[in-house]
Amino acid sequence: MAAESPAMRRVQVAEHPRLLKLKEMFNSKFGSIPKFYVRAPGRVNIIGEHIDYCGYSVLPMAIEQDVLIAVEPVKTYTLQLANTNPLYLDFSTSANNIQIDKTKALWHNYFLCGLKGIQEHFGLSNLTGMNCLVDGNIPPSSGLSSSSALVCCAGLVTLTVLGRNLSKVELAEICAKSERYIGTEGGGMDQSISFLAEEGTAKLIEFSPLRATDVKLPSGAVFVIANSCVEMNKAATSHFNIRVMECRLAAKLLAKYKNLQWDNVLRLEEVQAKLGISLEEMLLVTEDALHPEPYNPEEICRCLGISLEELRTQILSPNTQDVLIFKLYQRAKHVYSEAARVLQFKKICEEAPENMVQLLGELMNQSHMSCRDMYECSCPELDQLVDICRKFGAQGSRLTGAGWGGCTVSIVPADKLPGFLANVHKAYYQRSDGSLAPEKQSLFATKPGGGALVFLEA
Repeated sequence: MAAESPAMRRVQVAEHPRLLKLKEMFNSKFGSIPKFYVRAPGRVNIIGEHIDYCGYSVLPMAIEQDVLIAVEPVKTYTLQLANTNPLYLDFSTSANNIQIDKTKALWHNYFLCGLKGIQEHFGLSNLTGMNCLVDGNIPPSSGLSSSSALVCCAGLVTLTVLGRNLSKVELAEICAKSERYIGTEGGGMDQSISFLAEEGTAKLIEFSPLRATDVKLPSGAVFVIANSCVEMNKAATSHFNIRVMECRLAAKLLAKYKNLQWDNVLRLEEVQAKLGISLEEMLLVTEDALHPEPYNPEEICRCLGISLEELRTQILSPNTQDVLIFKLYQRAKHVYSEAARVLQFKKICEEAPENMVQLLGELMNQSHMSCRDMYECSCPELDQLVDICRKFGAQGSRLTGAGWGGCTVSIVPADKLPGFLANVHKAYYQRSDGSLAPEKQSLFATKPGGGALVFLEA
């Protein structure tokens, strides 16, 4: 499965309203018709938050919302990008001189990340030009991977224009690395599920080496996504990269405490692997080695026996060099406990006990508590939305995606779904103060969708 390339399908564009509309808009924009179309889906992470970049497995599924791009390769060396959403401005640049400005999280930079990743993988200096019209229906900054879907879609667009071949796994790995051009130090979950997803099944995604295993979700329950309407842009805020660094520092301190070679340790999973012990035992080591009070840079230097200068230049990333407190104990506790919950979740899905929906719900609830209290990546609106979802029949509810805004995911018994949707809509979205913009409101049941594809007109 993993060695396969993304599928290419011939379609009658006239039979697909969204493709047809995109084709017509492309024609009025560029005066020509697209040669092909590419889609890459968003995702919802069911459980396993903020642990992919620590080396641990996660459990997402693709959603039907996606990024769709109409493409026409051109003979010039100009890349022209347009978006069906008028809020996202047109952009054009020379295809041979791709510059990505990390200081601005502009939509076209995500496209450029995917393009540059493929270009560098093949060591190409000259790229052909192209006209592209982008259409996305994933709510932006909502924790459903709209930005990674755009990176993946652009990567597959570039690969297709070049007429080259890569497996889904290779594409996922290239796109995960290339998103770092915009300054996001993610772990690779979003890009992996965008390429490796299959309809009808969630996936356990494991890293180094990257692989995906089917996880059959319970048939008597539905996963419901609700948008808190608080936007969080990972590339534009420092929260995310500070968490990545806190986990890295925690890993180094734990390794030092256990007399391991700590200087080349980057991830919390490496410490567990080197010690050869269980996640439960890692939680006990964390209790012994780290204290709940925040660490300042001076104390970290004392623990590791290095100078402040070495800490700044050799360990901290440019955007975390001015951080004054690091909560290492709390971050490590979250990561090791969340990694255990993911494995537990998969085991329950496999064994399918009578009360599996209740058991899975409890794991999702524990995950939210850990994200809120130990990882501090929730916000008041997410906490309120989670409470409302539980009140109206969700067996479990949690924030999904990076947090600090975005969406919740809830597991709801199928027979309770209509009442659940009506009640949550009323309690959260129809507030008396009318403060939530209608266009941001989204509350929908979702099922596992398929991965990235190329469409050719039949």
